[in-house]
Amino acid sequence: MSGDSLVIFTPSGRRGRFEAGTTVLDAARRLGVDIDSVCGGRGICGRCQVEQSVGEFAKHGITSAPDHLTPFGPVEAEYRDLKGLAHERRLSCMAHVRGDVVIDVPPESQVYRQVVRKGLDVRDFHLDPVVRLHYVEVEPPQLASPSGDLHRLQVALEREWQLTDLEADLHVIRSLQPALEAGKYGVTVAVHDKRTITGIWPGLYEQVYGVAIDVGSTTIAGHLANLGDGAVLASAGVMNPQIRFGEDLMSRVSYAMMNDAGAGEMTAAVRTALNGLLAQLANRAGIKRDAILELTLVGNPIMHHLVLGIDPIPLGSAPFALATDRAVTIRADELDLITHPGARVYVLPCIAGHVGADTAGVILAEAPHESEVVELVVDVGTNAEIVLGNRSFLLAASSPTGPAFEGAQISSGQRAAPGAIERVRIDRDTLEPRFRVIGSELWSDEPGFEAATVDTGITGICGSGIVEVIAELFLAGVITHDGIVDGSLAARSPRIVADGRTFSYLVHDGSGSGRLRIAVTQNDVRAIQLAKAALYAGVRLLMDHAGIDTVDEIRLAGAFGSQIDPFHAMVLGLIPDAPLDHVKAAGNAAGTGALIALLSAAARREIEDVVRRVEKIETAVEPRFQEHFVEAMAFPHRTAPSTHLGQVTALPQRGAGPAGGARPDGGGRRRRAVVSAAKEDR
Repeated sequence: MSGDSLVIFTPSGRRGRFEAGTTVLDAARRLGVDIDSVCGGRGICGRCQVEQSVGEFAKHGITSAPDHLTPFGPVEAEYRDLKGLAHERRLSCMAHVRGDVVIDVPPESQVYRQVVRKGLDVRDFHLDPVVRLHYVEVEPPQLASPSGDLHRLQVALEREWQLTDLEADLHVIRSLQPALEAGKYGVTVAVHDKRTITGIWPGLYEQVYGVAIDVGSTTIAGHLANLGDGAVLASAGVMNPQIRFGEDLMSRVSYAMMNDAGAGEMTAAVRTALNGLLAQLANRAGIKRDAILELTLVGNPIMHHLVLGIDPIPLGSAPFALATDRAVTIRADELDLITHPGARVYVLPCIAGHVGADTAGVILAEAPHESEVVELVVDVGTNAEIVLGNRSFLLAASSPTGPAFEGAQISSGQRAAPGAIERVRIDRDTLEPRFRVIGSELWSDEPGFEAATVDTGITGICGSGIVEVIAELFLAGVITHDGIVDGSLAARSPRIVADGRTFSYLVHDGSGSGRLRIAVTQNDVRAIQLAKAALYAGVRLLMDHAGIDTVDEIRLAGAFGSQIDPFHAMVLGLIPDAPLDHVKAAGNAAGTGALIALLSAAARREIEDVVRRVEKIETAVEPRFQEHFVEAMAFPHRTAPSTHLGQVTALPQRGAGPAGGARPDGGGRRRRAVVSAAKEDR
């Protein structure tokens, strides 16, 4: 062994001695160094690129000279001419060891490389897709050897890739002989989870794709990614057509109860929408749908059941039993999805009857289970999912906020679309508003606003606008702590107008030019009060179970939640009082979790383990939920202090009633140890 050469790989630091003539790729494999390859070391895929570090390395006691690798060869030259190869790069399958050498493996050549997202709110993780491509050369059939083509393919995969006991989809068996003939017995196969051959192509095939989908009760969002490098190539969203069967989840369960074919209708509708989303994503990415081999899916329990074709009726009443709370892996065609015939769908696990796979996605995306401090993660939607905890404990609950935050049940409410008011400020002295609409960066009192909005118009108020306008009206004294639009201020501002027996606040009057008149009515305020009180009560219940009165970090997630301004969310009383710089948007965390699960088998194992440790709090049977709900109807809250909020803005004086800041249980409860509290509550 003394005559063997020392090969050192960076950044892993792994090293070993190898005889002359060993390829760098073989040395890496024998040491367990992470280097990608599809073609099996034939110099045609280019995935295994490395760089030689040249010079003296005193700490290793070696010199890595240029001639310690074989010279640049004809295969590498051909690859460089066809696809491009940087001057300092070598194909590790073509570079042979001739002396001591230091080899650097760049991130893009690593199979389990870290993925860092800048365009999406995705935490760092390591790429580890469940579907992998493998190029093999299969022995041609011989008269003397009667074995079938599938057997010889399996033998080649075991010989070249150490993949054993593989099964094969029927469509693969049907396509096998034509692919072998077209590829002159060189084919690329897709292997799912090291167990099943799910696709086959003649010759070298290098690109397969996956789609992560968040099936919300109002909207369905998807991301299409390259499974080879983790790049997200397209994102899109569509409305959930189940809305026509009911805006909230329980109304959809009721529809299934009252109509024998109701559940089937809703299943067919959502699957049609999913196919439309897949077509849209593939078109945007410039690929065909049959290149999609893997999908992940999250959704609340009722969406989860309806997509899978499971009766949702048991979820409509206690004990809210799930058909399954485990992760599900099925063929895409079982869900009528038009993709590659071998595509699989991985559905993240649910947690409980009202806390679904979407919450599992949120946990995977935000990783509160890895936090040292107590984090509160709120996914705000038609049904709000709430997670509270840290590395010592995790609690979860669901609150029925209803569709008000997404524009439904609001007189001028609408979805977030061009023309919708999304930001509002109200002058506390004049009570005059200024606002911004989706599609323009200008405020309504800035020059050029009318020209900038001539095409979209001013069409209504979306969720973030509703939160801001009601919070601003409260700060300006137009809305009282109890949520009453104060009609006495009509003498002070023409914006406050009589509306039957109540009053409204006029945000924008476009009637003079044939456009809409947009106002906030007393009923609008009530709808938001009910929604925010349900959300806050759910949060407060989790805090009770954890034995805490404050949280360290707050994350607002969801397509709507991530657009809420933290300041206005706190003024409204959506979330507990906290330092504003500790409240952050988390984006569509459920969809982000689905994306992480799409690109990482390790992440799937992680979330399947974590959800088993989550303690579910069922708000429907908690005796204090109603008490918390009633107190949370006030702005920001009837009794909870607003210490941090009061440091950044002057809050209106409370009217007659319970003294501000006093808790009905006497207040002043000190935060007890979270771990012991969680154990006691369990």
